[in-house]
Amino acid sequence: MKFQAKYLILFILFSVNSYAQEGDVEKFANEMLYIADEFAGPAAEGVAYQAGAGWFTSATALKPWKVEISFQGNALFVPSNRQSFTISNGDLAGVHESGGPILSLKGDESNAVVPTAFGGETDVYFEGTLLGEPFEFQALEGVNKSVVAYPFVQANVGLPYETEFSARFLPQLTVDGVAITTYGAGVKHNFSQYFKFNNEEDFQAAAIIAYSKFDVEYEFSPVNIDNVVNLNLVNVNSNLWMASVMGSKLYGDNFEVFGALGATNSNFNYAMGGSGVALGPINSALRGLDQSQAQFKADLGFNLYFDRFKISTMATAGKFFHLNAGLHFRI
Repeated sequence: MKFQAKYLILFILFSVNSYAQEGDVEKFANEMLYIADEFAGPAAEGVAYQAGAGWFTSATALKPWKVEISFQGNALFVPSNRQSFTISNGDLAGVHESGGPILSLKGDESNAVVPTAFGGETDVYFEGTLLGEPFEFQALEGVNKSVVAYPFVQANVGLPYETEFSARFLPQLTVDGVAITTYGAGVKHNFSQYFKFNNEEDFQAAAIIAYSKFDVEYEFSPVNIDNVVNLNLVNVNSNLWMASVMGSKLYGDNFEVFGALGATNSNFNYAMGGSGVALGPINSALRGLDQSQAQFKADLGFNLYFDRFKISTMATAGKFFHLNAGLHFRI
Protein backbone atom coordinates (compact mmCIF):
# COMPACT_ATOMS: atom_id res chain seq x y z
CA MET A 1 0.00 0.00 0.00
CA LYS A 2 1.44 3.37 -0.98
CA PHE A 3 0.71 6.44 1.07
CA GLN A 4 1.72 9.78 -0.40
CA ALA A 5 4.14 11.86 1.68
CA LYS A 6 2.22 15.09 1.17
CA TYR A 7 -0.97 13.46 2.47
CA LEU A 8 0.78 12.49 5.69
CA ILE A 9 2.54 15.84 6.05
CA LEU A 10 -0.86 17.52 5.93
CA PHE A 11 -1.98 15.44 8.90
CA ILE A 12 1.15 16.64 10.70
CA LEU A 13 0.25 20.23 9.90
CA PHE A 14 -3.13 19.60 11.45
CA SER A 15 -1.47 18.28 14.62
CA VAL A 16 1.30 20.87 15.01
CA ASN A 17 -0.42 24.04 13.76
CA SER A 18 -3.94 23.62 15.14
CA TYR A 19 -3.70 27.04 16.80
CA ALA A 20 -3.88 28.78 13.38
CA GLN A 21 -7.00 29.03 11.25
CA GLU A 22 -8.71 26.48 13.43
CA GLY A 23 -11.91 26.43 11.37
CA ASP A 24 -10.16 25.61 8.09
CA VAL A 25 -7.93 23.00 9.72
CA GLU A 26 -10.93 21.27 11.29
CA LYS A 27 -12.65 21.26 7.91
CA PHE A 28 -9.59 19.76 6.27
CA ALA A 29 -9.26 17.10 8.98
CA ASN A 30 -12.93 16.08 8.60
CA GLU A 31 -12.56 15.83 4.83
CA MET A 32 -9.45 13.65 5.17
CA LEU A 33 -11.21 11.44 7.70
CA TYR A 34 -14.08 11.02 5.23
CA ILE A 35 -11.67 9.98 2.48
CA ALA A 36 -9.80 7.59 4.77
CA ASP A 37 -13.06 6.01 5.97
CA GLU A 38 -14.20 5.33 2.41
CA PHE A 39 -10.74 3.95 1.63
CA ALA A 40 -10.51 1.57 4.61
CA GLY A 41 -14.21 0.66 4.96
CA PRO A 42 -14.27 -2.34 2.57
CA ALA A 43 -11.22 -3.85 4.30
CA ALA A 44 -13.03 -3.54 7.63
CA GLU A 45 -16.12 -5.22 6.16
CA GLY A 46 -14.00 -8.07 4.81
CA VAL A 47 -12.56 -8.77 8.25
CA ALA A 48 -15.99 -9.95 9.44
CA TYR A 49 -15.92 -12.74 6.82
CA GLN A 50 -12.30 -13.68 7.48
CA ALA A 51 -12.67 -13.81 11.27
CA GLY A 52 -16.08 -15.52 11.23
CA ALA A 53 -15.24 -18.54 9.05
CA GLY A 54 -14.29 -22.07 9.98
CA TRP A 55 -15.17 -22.11 13.68
CA PHE A 56 -17.23 -25.31 13.42
CA THR A 57 -17.98 -27.58 10.48
CA SER A 58 -20.60 -29.87 12.02
CA ALA A 59 -23.53 -29.41 14.37
CA THR A 60 -22.53 -32.65 16.10
CA ALA A 61 -20.25 -31.98 19.08
CA LEU A 62 -17.04 -33.90 19.78
CA LYS A 63 -17.28 -36.49 22.55
CA PRO A 64 -16.27 -35.12 25.97
CA TRP A 65 -12.52 -34.37 26.17
CA LYS A 66 -11.84 -35.51 22.61
CA VAL A 67 -9.48 -33.08 20.83
CA GLU A 68 -9.34 -32.00 17.19
CA ILE A 69 -6.45 -29.99 15.71
CA SER A 70 -7.08 -28.31 12.36
CA PHE A 71 -4.95 -26.47 9.83
CA GLN A 72 -7.16 -24.07 7.89
CA GLY A 73 -6.91 -21.51 5.13
CA ASN A 74 -9.16 -18.54 4.39
CA ALA A 75 -9.59 -16.81 1.02
CA LEU A 76 -11.57 -13.58 0.74
CA PHE A 77 -12.69 -12.76 -2.83
CA VAL A 78 -13.05 -9.01 -3.28
CA PRO A 79 -15.77 -7.90 -5.73
CA SER A 80 -15.01 -5.04 -8.08
CA ASN A 81 -17.41 -2.68 -6.28
CA ARG A 82 -15.27 -3.05 -3.12
CA GLN A 83 -12.01 -2.26 -4.93
CA SER A 84 -12.93 1.34 -5.74
CA PHE A 85 -15.36 4.08 -4.79
CA THR A 86 -16.63 7.28 -6.37
CA ILE A 87 -15.93 10.58 -4.68
CA SER A 88 -17.12 14.04 -5.72
CA ASN A 89 -16.57 17.62 -4.72
CA GLY A 90 -20.14 17.51 -3.43
CA ASP A 91 -19.21 14.67 -1.06
CA LEU A 92 -16.40 16.75 0.40
CA ALA A 93 -18.70 19.75 0.83
CA GLY A 94 -21.34 17.55 2.44
CA VAL A 95 -19.00 16.74 5.34
CA HIS A 96 -19.67 20.22 6.79
CA GLU A 97 -22.86 21.76 8.09
CA SER A 98 -22.01 25.07 6.42
CA GLY A 99 -19.31 26.65 4.28
CA GLY A 100 -17.31 25.29 1.39
CA PRO A 101 -14.75 22.46 1.51
CA ILE A 102 -10.98 22.83 1.69
CA LEU A 103 -10.34 19.99 -0.75
CA SER A 104 -11.47 19.51 -4.31
CA LEU A 105 -10.56 17.18 -7.15
CA LYS A 106 -7.77 18.51 -9.32
CA GLY A 107 -8.77 19.23 -12.90
CA ASP A 108 -12.09 19.88 -14.58
CA GLU A 109 -13.95 16.80 -13.29
CA SER A 110 -16.27 17.14 -10.30
CA ASN A 111 -16.18 13.41 -9.44
CA ALA A 112 -13.68 10.54 -9.81
CA VAL A 113 -13.26 6.83 -9.13
CA VAL A 114 -10.44 6.11 -6.66
CA PRO A 115 -9.11 2.89 -5.06
CA THR A 116 -10.09 1.38 -1.74
CA ALA A 117 -7.55 -0.52 0.38
CA PHE A 118 -8.08 -3.50 -1.99
CA GLY A 119 -7.66 -1.42 -5.16
CA GLY A 120 -4.62 -0.56 -7.24
CA GLU A 121 -2.98 2.53 -8.69
CA THR A 122 -4.64 5.84 -9.50
CA ASP A 123 -3.83 9.11 -11.25
CA VAL A 124 -6.42 11.15 -9.31
CA TYR A 125 -5.18 14.11 -7.28
CA PHE A 126 -6.77 16.36 -4.67
CA GLU A 127 -5.87 20.03 -4.23
CA GLY A 128 -6.63 22.84 -1.83
CA THR A 129 -5.24 25.69 0.27
CA LEU A 130 -4.49 25.38 3.98
CA LEU A 131 -2.70 27.77 6.33
CA GLY A 132 -2.26 30.10 3.35
CA GLU A 133 -0.36 27.51 1.33
CA PRO A 134 -1.67 25.72 -1.78
CA PHE A 135 -1.07 21.97 -1.92
CA GLU A 136 -1.99 18.82 -3.81
CA PHE A 137 -1.67 15.10 -3.15
CA GLN A 138 -2.41 11.86 -4.94
CA ALA A 139 -5.37 9.75 -3.84
CA LEU A 140 -4.42 6.74 -1.71
CA GLU A 141 -3.44 3.56 -3.53
CA GLY A 142 -4.39 0.09 -2.28
CA VAL A 143 -2.70 -3.30 -2.19
CA ASN A 144 -4.14 -4.28 -5.61
CA LYS A 145 -5.57 -7.63 -4.49
CA SER A 146 -8.79 -9.32 -5.59
CA VAL A 147 -8.09 -12.31 -3.29
CA VAL A 148 -6.73 -12.06 0.27
CA ALA A 149 -5.63 -15.43 1.71
CA TYR A 150 -3.96 -16.57 4.94
CA PRO A 151 -3.62 -19.78 7.06
CA PHE A 152 -4.25 -20.39 10.78
CA VAL A 153 -4.28 -23.20 13.37
CA GLN A 154 -7.31 -24.11 15.46
CA ALA A 155 -7.98 -26.55 18.31
CA ASN A 156 -11.39 -27.94 19.34
CA VAL A 157 -12.21 -29.94 22.47
CA GLY A 158 -15.44 -31.74 23.33
CA LEU A 159 -17.15 -30.85 26.60
CA PRO A 160 -20.02 -32.46 28.53
CA TYR A 161 -23.64 -31.80 27.55
CA GLU A 162 -22.99 -31.93 23.78
CA THR A 163 -20.90 -28.77 23.94
CA GLU A 164 -17.67 -27.99 22.12
CA PHE A 165 -15.01 -25.33 22.71
CA SER A 166 -12.74 -23.93 19.98
CA ALA A 167 -9.66 -21.67 20.02
CA ARG A 168 -7.58 -20.34 17.13
CA PHE A 169 -4.30 -18.46 16.84
CA LEU A 170 -2.15 -16.95 14.13
CA PRO A 171 1.04 -15.12 15.11
CA GLN A 172 1.92 -12.23 12.84
CA LEU A 173 2.14 -13.33 9.22
CA THR A 174 3.39 -10.80 6.64
CA VAL A 175 2.72 -11.16 2.92
CA ASP A 176 3.51 -8.37 0.43
CA GLY A 177 3.66 -5.72 3.15
CA VAL A 178 0.36 -6.82 4.77
CA ALA A 179 0.73 -8.27 8.29
CA ILE A 180 -2.14 -10.30 9.81
CA THR A 181 -2.55 -11.41 13.43
CA THR A 182 -5.64 -13.15 14.81
CA TYR A 183 -6.80 -15.13 17.81
CA GLY A 184 -10.16 -15.98 19.32
CA ALA A 185 -12.46 -18.55 20.96
CA GLY A 186 -15.87 -20.04 20.26
CA VAL A 187 -18.49 -22.32 21.83
CA LYS A 188 -21.02 -24.63 20.14
CA HIS A 189 -23.99 -26.33 21.82
CA ASN A 190 -25.98 -29.09 20.14
CA PHE A 191 -29.78 -28.82 20.45
CA SER A 192 -30.73 -32.06 18.74
CA GLN A 193 -29.98 -33.87 21.99
CA TYR A 194 -33.29 -32.52 23.29
CA PHE A 195 -35.27 -34.14 20.48
CA LYS A 196 -37.01 -37.47 21.10
CA PHE A 197 -35.16 -39.11 18.21
CA ASN A 198 -31.48 -38.22 17.95
CA ASN A 199 -29.29 -40.70 16.14
CA GLU A 200 -25.94 -39.64 14.64
CA GLU A 201 -27.29 -39.96 11.10
CA ASP A 202 -30.27 -37.71 11.87
CA PHE A 203 -30.32 -34.00 11.14
CA GLN A 204 -28.35 -32.12 13.80
CA ALA A 205 -28.87 -28.53 14.98
CA ALA A 206 -26.60 -26.33 17.07
CA ALA A 207 -26.01 -22.73 18.18
CA ILE A 208 -22.59 -21.02 17.98
CA ILE A 209 -21.08 -17.94 19.57
CA ALA A 210 -17.50 -16.80 18.89
CA TYR A 211 -15.16 -13.88 19.56
CA SER A 212 -12.20 -12.88 17.39
CA LYS A 213 -9.41 -10.34 17.68
CA PHE A 214 -8.16 -9.47 14.19
CA ASP A 215 -5.33 -7.03 13.42
CA VAL A 216 -4.10 -6.01 9.96
CA GLU A 217 -1.09 -3.76 9.31
CA TYR A 218 -0.33 -2.20 5.94
CA GLU A 219 3.25 -1.01 5.49
CA PHE A 220 4.31 1.92 3.33
CA SER A 221 7.55 3.75 2.57
CA PRO A 222 8.60 5.66 5.74
CA VAL A 223 7.86 9.35 5.92
CA ASN A 224 10.30 11.15 8.21
CA ILE A 225 10.12 14.76 9.37
CA ASP A 226 13.13 15.54 11.60
CA ASN A 227 12.21 16.23 15.22
CA VAL A 228 8.50 15.84 14.40
CA VAL A 229 7.42 12.37 13.28
CA ASN A 230 8.34 9.19 11.42
CA LEU A 231 5.43 7.21 9.94
CA ASN A 232 5.68 3.74 8.40
CA LEU A 233 2.37 1.82 8.64
CA VAL A 234 -1.37 1.98 9.23
CA ASN A 235 -3.05 -0.51 11.57
CA VAL A 236 -6.67 -1.73 11.42
CA ASN A 237 -7.63 -3.27 14.77
CA SER A 238 -10.94 -5.14 15.11
CA ASN A 239 -12.97 -6.96 17.73
CA LEU A 240 -15.66 -9.23 16.32
CA TRP A 241 -18.55 -11.17 17.87
CA MET A 242 -20.43 -13.78 15.86
CA ALA A 243 -23.63 -15.71 16.64
CA SER A 244 -25.17 -18.30 14.32
CA VAL A 245 -27.41 -21.33 14.09
CA MET A 246 -26.07 -24.39 12.31
CA GLY A 247 -27.49 -27.58 10.82
CA SER A 248 -25.74 -30.67 9.46
CA LYS A 249 -26.65 -34.06 8.02
CA LEU A 250 -24.39 -37.11 7.78
CA TYR A 251 -24.80 -39.41 4.77
CA GLY A 252 -23.26 -42.81 5.28
CA ASP A 253 -19.98 -42.89 7.20
CA ASN A 254 -17.86 -40.33 5.41
CA PHE A 255 -19.88 -37.49 3.87
CA GLU A 256 -21.61 -34.66 5.73
CA VAL A 257 -23.32 -31.48 4.53
CA PHE A 258 -23.67 -28.44 6.79
CA GLY A 259 -25.03 -24.92 6.63
CA ALA A 260 -25.37 -21.93 8.93
CA LEU A 261 -27.04 -18.54 9.20
CA GLY A 262 -25.45 -15.92 11.41
CA ALA A 263 -24.78 -12.32 12.28
CA THR A 264 -21.56 -10.52 13.18
CA ASN A 265 -20.94 -7.32 15.10
CA SER A 266 -17.54 -5.70 14.61
CA ASN A 267 -15.79 -2.73 16.21
CA PHE A 268 -12.87 -1.20 14.32
CA ASN A 269 -10.27 1.47 15.06
CA TYR A 270 -7.39 2.83 13.02
CA ALA A 271 -3.90 4.07 13.98
CA MET A 272 -0.64 5.12 12.34
CA GLY A 273 2.62 3.45 13.37
CA GLY A 274 5.96 5.14 13.84
CA SER A 275 7.52 7.56 16.31
CA GLY A 276 7.86 11.26 17.12
CA VAL A 277 6.04 13.97 19.05
CA ALA A 278 3.32 14.38 16.41
CA LEU A 279 2.33 10.70 16.31
CA GLY A 280 -0.06 10.99 19.27
CA PRO A 281 -2.00 13.97 17.87
CA ILE A 282 -2.27 12.29 14.47
CA ASN A 283 -3.77 9.16 15.98
CA SER A 284 -6.14 11.28 18.07
CA ALA A 285 -7.55 12.65 14.81
CA LEU A 286 -7.83 9.14 13.36
CA ARG A 287 -10.01 8.02 16.26
CA GLY A 288 -12.78 9.76 14.37
CA LEU A 289 -12.82 6.67 12.13
CA ASP A 290 -13.71 4.24 14.96
CA GLN A 291 -16.90 2.43 13.97
CA SER A 292 -19.14 -0.55 14.57
CA GLN A 293 -20.70 -2.70 11.87
CA ALA A 294 -23.35 -5.44 11.91
CA GLN A 295 -23.58 -7.91 9.03
CA PHE A 296 -25.51 -11.06 8.17
CA LYS A 297 -23.98 -14.05 6.43
CA ALA A 298 -24.82 -17.55 5.19
CA ASP A 299 -22.46 -20.56 5.16
CA LEU A 300 -22.65 -23.78 3.18
CA GLY A 301 -20.11 -26.61 3.15
CA PHE A 302 -19.29 -30.29 3.39
CA ASN A 303 -16.97 -32.69 5.23
CA LEU A 304 -15.19 -35.81 4.00
CA TYR A 305 -14.37 -38.21 6.85
CA PHE A 306 -11.44 -40.63 6.94
CA ASP A 307 -10.08 -42.87 9.71
CA ARG A 308 -8.27 -40.24 11.81
CA PHE A 309 -8.96 -36.99 9.99
CA LYS A 310 -11.48 -35.09 7.91
CA ILE A 311 -11.36 -32.49 5.13
CA SER A 312 -13.78 -29.58 5.23
CA THR A 313 -14.78 -26.87 2.75
CA MET A 314 -17.03 -23.91 3.54
CA ALA A 315 -18.34 -21.09 1.34
CA THR A 316 -19.74 -17.87 2.83
CA ALA A 317 -21.93 -15.43 0.91
CA GLY A 318 -22.80 -11.82 1.69
CA LYS A 319 -21.19 -8.55 0.66
CA PHE A 320 -18.10 -10.70 -0.06
CA PHE A 321 -17.61 -14.29 -1.18
CA HIS A 322 -15.34 -16.25 1.16
CA LEU A 323 -13.89 -19.76 1.08
CA ASN A 324 -12.51 -21.75 4.02
CA ALA A 325 -10.79 -25.14 3.73
CA GLY A 326 -9.40 -27.24 6.54
CA LEU A 327 -7.60 -30.44 7.41
CA HIS A 328 -8.76 -31.71 10.81
CA PHE A 329 -6.98 -34.39 12.90
CA ARG A 330 -8.72 -36.08 15.82
CA ILE A 331 -6.52 -37.00 18.75
